[in-house]
Amino acid sequence: MKQRKAWKVVREVIDEADVIVEVVDARDPIGTRNRKLERLVQEEGKPLLIVMNKADLVPKEWAEDYKRKSEVPVVFISARERKGTGILRRELKKLAKPLLDEKERVKVALIGYPNVGKSTIINTLKGKRAVGTAPIPGYTKGKQLIRLSKRLWLLDSPGVVPIDDFDELVIKGGFPADKIEEPVRPALKLISRILETRREAITEKFGIEAESEEEILRRIGEKRGLIKAGGEVDLEETARWLLREWQTGRFTLFASEEEKSRDFVWDFKEILEGVERELLLDPRRILWRYGDELRERLDNQKRAGVREIEGVTVGIATGFKKCDSALKFLEELTGKSAIASECFGKKWKGVVAILD
Repeated sequence: MKQRKAWKVVREVIDEADVIVEVVDARDPIGTRNRKLERLVQEEGKPLLIVMNKADLVPKEWAEDYKRKSEVPVVFISARERKGTGILRRELKKLAKPLLDEKERVKVALIGYPNVGKSTIINTLKGKRAVGTAPIPGYTKGKQLIRLSKRLWLLDSPGVVPIDDFDELVIKGGFPADKIEEPVRPALKLISRILETRREAITEKFGIEAESEEEILRRIGEKRGLIKAGGEVDLEETARWLLREWQTGRFTLFASEEEKSRDFVWDFKEILEGVERELLLDPRRILWRYGDELRERLDNQKRAGVREIEGVTVGIATGFKKCDSALKFLEELTGKSAIASECFGKKWKGVVAILD
């Protein structure tokens, strides 16, 4: 659907509804709130409520702080976990109450970007499968009225906010990262948004304190071992990797409790540079050449380093009590499976692995 036509549909939904609910992804409020939509609703003089879905994926303190600062009423829910939906019902009834003196029934419209969970919220509020759900942009077709109570109805319609440009389409997961011909620009835009919303996310995920978007992208490439012949960071591959992590939810504004519990530092840059220079793609040969240096760093601090070499990933992880834990950590970190590995160490152990 073209932009002009899509916005025409959104305007029609706003005209028909009495109360507007903008559904937003709590993990990316800046990226999934739409100020143009909010202005249209306010110009019509209709009540507006922001519903932050997927709130189970953000810290409660952060959510409360965001709610206090917002100029528009905000409710945090997790439709998938069925949390906060009672609060949402009460808020909708509160907004509808002043309108019931003039109207037989009040219609509430849910509007938002693709994949923010609009249909899942409707299903949860209804209490049974009232609307089909699927992770496909624009899946909801036609127009339905769904009864919530005797005088409160949900207007389910194609209230999908159009995505204004290609970079936004990529960031919101509407175009696969692996198929992007020029991925650097959307990756830099994503980094800029993260810095504006919660810059600590960059440090927590990558251990990077850099200021500029370009420097952050370059250093992510260094840490991932995405290096071209000649020693330069492959910025395009780094950008694709970052966008893929964001699209799949492996990287969000907030680290999960599991991720926090496995805090580690990036290390072994010099060793991995030597491995690449000498083309050592056998864990036993790497240990024979660099074993003494690696054993000197064995303690209770988790350390890791990875590098792409000749189409495979060389990974090193130390600071674990069990070899299996170190190897599993490397596989989770890279998203790849080990095809060869060697363990070393006594009290604290480490592993060298080739992954693909």
